[in-house]
Amino acid sequence: MNDQTTKGEAWNRQSQPARPTTAAAEANSPPQAAAPTLLDALGYLRSLAVTIPLVYLSTVAWGSLSLLISLFDKSGDGQHWCSRWWARTLLFVSRARVTVRGLENVHPGKTYIFAANHQSYMDIPVLFGYLPGQFRIMAKSSLFKLPFLGWHLSTSGHMPIERDNPLRAARSLLEAARHIKSGTRVFIFPEGGRTIDGRLAEFKAGTFLLAIKAGAEVIPVTVNGTRGILRINSWHIRPGHVEMILHPPISTAGMHANSAEQLCEHVKQVINSAYDEARAVSAR
Repeated sequence: MNDQTTKGEAWNRQSQPARPTTAAAEANSPPQAAAPTLLDALGYLRSLAVTIPLVYLSTVAWGSLSLLISLFDKSGDGQHWCSRWWARTLLFVSRARVTVRGLENVHPGKTYIFAANHQSYMDIPVLFGYLPGQFRIMAKSSLFKLPFLGWHLSTSGHMPIERDNPLRAARSLLEAARHIKSGTRVFIFPEGGRTIDGRLAEFKAGTFLLAIKAGAEVIPVTVNGTRGILRINSWHIRPGHVEMILHPPISTAGMHANSAEQLCEHVKQVINSAYDEARAVSAR
């Protein structure tokens, strides 16, 4: 009886079709597997042929208008209006949708320092397009050398940071302090540059010394999604959704120079609390 059972089981195993190996299964998979690669190539072609030329054209158009306005308006208000619509034009042609949360944390008439994480060059149009009110940015000096964009930044009161020159960097901080004391909001990227791998980099405490000296509140800003639209060292601009979160202000009252590290760490923790690191790291 046992021999018959064993032979029957062997016959059943032989009569069943062999399960395909992983390699065979992949070989017999439907042709949709190649579709993402083709779509990605077509998207890259669209970026080179359509999106990037439109980005350059809008920068030339709005930059030229900004320079013209600067001849008559020394307050910078008109130029800031140009930068807002330049930014929204770039986001529109890039097919980037922006959602803003926390606008209730920004009170009219109050002076703040905004501090945000930095994923991509697309952070700049998101901030110019959707941060409320007038503000000036502290950005790396190489941006100020670009035609039209750099001219706009230079003539409208934005501040270049030369990281390799401590003396000039200190002067930029003093200029930023003057802006804050005159009631103008200032924007900074505490990481000092764009993330390479999607993770938050080290925040530089020196920029928070500015907030303490000026007695200004700091609003941490979390930006999600821009790395998926434009990665560092890439020309491929992809459509996507961006979320900008304005957290409640952090007071610097009672702080002193030695508190800069503590304030820096606090701001980083708040930004990280809403930061979608997995999404940033997995961005193609």
